[in-house]
Amino acid sequence: MTISPDILVFSDLDGTLIDHETYAWSAAKPALAALKKAGAGVVLSSSKTAAEMIVLRTEMGLNDWPAIVENGAGVLPSGAAALPEPVQYAQLRAVLDQLPEEFRQMFTGFGDMSIADLVEATGLDQDAAALAKERCFSEPGLWSGDEAQKGVFLKALEDQGITAQQGGRFLTLSFGSNKADQMRALAHKFNPKHTIALGDAPNDIQMLEAAEFPVVIKNPHRAPLAPLVNETRAIRTQLPGPQGWNVAILDLLNQIAPNPTT
Repeated sequence: MTISPDILVFSDLDGTLIDHETYAWSAAKPALAALKKAGAGVVLSSSKTAAEMIVLRTEMGLNDWPAIVENGAGVLPSGAAALPEPVQYAQLRAVLDQLPEEFRQMFTGFGDMSIADLVEATGLDQDAAALAKERCFSEPGLWSGDEAQKGVFLKALEDQGITAQQGGRFLTLSFGSNKADQMRALAHKFNPKHTIALGDAPNDIQMLEAAEFPVVIKNPHRAPLAPLVNETRAIRTQLPGPQGWNVAILDLLNQIAPNPTT
């Protein structure tokens, strides 16, 4: 039997629920506890892999809920501790490696990086970087060419059914689904009365715009997101990362589920 929570929260991780610099999320613990007390569901939605998400979801006490992984390219079911088969990832890498070398060399994907390279690019420790390389559905990477070259690169990938999403740090390639697609499917499954989405980067916009209550988390490391189509309902936090997440969630709970912390 599927649980139908009154509130279902969809949250990005890096720069949103997790601090951009330290990767800590402890500042959001009061809000996470309040959500649990209110019977709300929390679906993590990130560019992170299933391997990374299994660890984080367990640490945050959110194993009862599915998680959207690899920018929406896949979903980790509730309670799952095993990784999906990486069939899509192998297919994606094969397409990349068939591109003309002049464009292929401008995209450095996680599959092109050693663990040490990824540590340097992300600030993750070695264990976390190893988990980030265990990909099943998508390929994030760094783009070194100009915008015109990027357009040609993306068109060549589009012809092969591959789409791109720009996140806070990386350009992520995948076949098809994004965070908003998975959010809609999970909202249909769980049928909550209210949906909340929180994010800070361009790849969160569609998810934010699909929510009843969109929360744009301040990220001082990047330009603010442009106004959303549902901007009149949007909350834009004054504090960054998990601090802003915590304040926004507690304020929303007081609005739509009074007295959740008492």
